Amino acid sequence: MAYISIENLTVEFAVFGANSRSLKNSIVSQATGGRVMAGARDIVTVRAIDSLNLEIKDGDRVGLIGHNGSGKTTLLRVLAGIYKPTRGAITMEGRIGALLDPNAGIDLESTGIENIYLRGYMLGMSRREIAAKLDDIAEFTELGEFLALPMRTYSAGMFARLAFAISTAVHNDILLIDEGIGAGDAAFQKKAQRRIEGLFDRTPIVILASHSEGLISEFCNRRIEMEHGVLKSAA
Repeated sequence: MAYISIENLTVEFAVFGANSRSLKNSIVSQATGGRVMAGARDIVTVRAIDSLNLEIKDGDRVGLIGHNGSGKTTLLRVLAGIYKPTRGAITMEGRIGALLDPNAGIDLESTGIENIYLRGYMLGMSRREIAAKLDDIAEFTELGEFLALPMRTYSAGMFARLAFAISTAVHNDILLIDEGIGAGDAAFQKKAQRRIEGLFDRTPIVILASHSEGLISEFCNRRIEMEHGVLKSAA
């Protein structure tokens, strides 16, 4: 059974060499981001998540909402293991997959096929698992013979297709999605949308960070709203 328990989670980032007063005034005036605290020697600490408590169970499709800088992306990255908590604890059961930055782990000098393996390793797949999915990934990209060329020769759309295809090939128990992920041209976007819908259907827990009320209403059975790093509401 997939499960996530978050207890008193706090995530802070130190900004060194900044003028505390001017940086604080700048961020507060924009009304975005986490809480800003002045420290010694021109060190500013940004509290991106503040004492968050949350429980997510098998079958939950969570829509994570809030203004830019509310802490949505930070929370996803903490759950994905990219950021470490400053304080608090996270308990999770199940294999975790993340559609946060599909370009991570891509080597521009390597071929498309080589990058399928490189990205697959980064996502926790074994060589055997990647080999078993290789034909499916290649077919989904529609890149054909370009997969034998270095990725530095790819257009932005080709790059996005391959990165997306690799990232969505893994079956996970917990899936973290950032709505801002692109996947090529308009025609391919429709194909990518169907792929995402399939992931929703077969994944026990999905957390989607989005500004779209339509997406939240269509795919999610829970809504979690964050504001300046604090949990504002959870249903």
